[in-house]
Amino acid sequence: MSAPRYETNCVERFLDYVKIDTQSREDSDSYPSTPGQLDLLRLLHKQCTELGLDQVSMDEHGYVFATIPATTNKAEVPVIGFIAHVDTSPEMSGKDVKPLIHRNYDGRDLVLPDEPDTVIRASDNPALADQLGNDLITASGTTLLGADNKAGVAEIMAAAEYLLKHPEIPHGPVRIGFTPDEEVGTGTKYFDVAQFGAYCAYTMDGETLGELQVETFSADAMTVIFHGRNTHPGFAKGRMVNAIKVASRFIDSLPEKNNCPENTEGYEGFLHPYIMEAGVEETRVKLLVRDFDTAGLQAKEALAERLAQKAAAGFPGARTEVIVEESYRNMKQVLDAYPQVRDNAIEAIRRAGLEPRVEPIRGGTDGSKLSYMGLPTPNIFAGEHNFHSRYEWISTSDMHKAVEVIIELSRAWEERADPA
Repeated sequence: MSAPRYETNCVERFLDYVKIDTQSREDSDSYPSTPGQLDLLRLLHKQCTELGLDQVSMDEHGYVFATIPATTNKAEVPVIGFIAHVDTSPEMSGKDVKPLIHRNYDGRDLVLPDEPDTVIRASDNPALADQLGNDLITASGTTLLGADNKAGVAEIMAAAEYLLKHPEIPHGPVRIGFTPDEEVGTGTKYFDVAQFGAYCAYTMDGETLGELQVETFSADAMTVIFHGRNTHPGFAKGRMVNAIKVASRFIDSLPEKNNCPENTEGYEGFLHPYIMEAGVEETRVKLLVRDFDTAGLQAKEALAERLAQKAAAGFPGARTEVIVEESYRNMKQVLDAYPQVRDNAIEAIRRAGLEPRVEPIRGGTDGSKLSYMGLPTPNIFAGEHNFHSRYEWISTSDMHKAVEVIIELSRAWEERADPA
């Protein structure tokens, strides 16, 4: 493992942050959705203040913003930003995380001691082949690790501290921001773009070393409701209409080929039933609708509605209704108008000695919504792998490289700005 170009404490920060339980909740009426997120956000606010960053703030919703003051003599360097979210996925416990460092990785499977049947197998994780000799961090086997997205949090904080200590590095004003509840889809709900005050921003929330993502899925949430008729089952002939059976027929009719997560990749979208709230009188099926082409969402939703109506028609007395809610849109439609935002990120990745991997993300980031809110925001790698699971891991070498990209990106924006 080669020494990092910039010596920072990103790993030490990360090991501290993951011990704070910040798991978000979908069924919460509060914002943030869990109090643990505020514990980390308050800590970040305190640390930003102690570092001596400018314009440190934490609003009533928990958003923490701060500014790394400019060191350039140029007057017109755009303000850029770096953003990460503090919450972890509702899908796996983030309580009592015990981070483990696996020194000098030698290619073997990683057995996690608190759950010996939990093994991060090299055969299932081809990215591990690029980590020989590096130090890896995992949890102990009973929780997720929290690299998604506390790695990004730690990298941004470490880069901010380094830039403050090295005013000889020329850069313009750099805003940093930490947000709650990204994992439950509301990370930008109260984000004040005007207060953040940047020309563009970058979320540090990607996976593989060198990744830059400037396009995401467009996404909708679809709920298909089947109405039946309940009565005593002993006297149900000719009366009962079982909404569970109607919904089951609908789900069974959804096309499998090229239209579900299990059978799609690349630029292919899908219809994904992921929750069913079932009862004889009423059954709700919630689906994720995804397509890189926003118009493709409408085609998938129309297909689902036709199949729902067909299923209901097979059960006299049943009826169906459909609710569609917009989730986010492909940020490429915004970012194409800001080529410098992409090009400067590519340059920074190259300066860090990496080959840029400009690829679509089969998901969304806070940047998807922020871009449409007036803040163009691509996504840069943070180094996290197997997120949302107990199999999560990250390389300390990749974390140091992410810090390097933040620093080099700050320099690139200054260098490419017009002279004073």
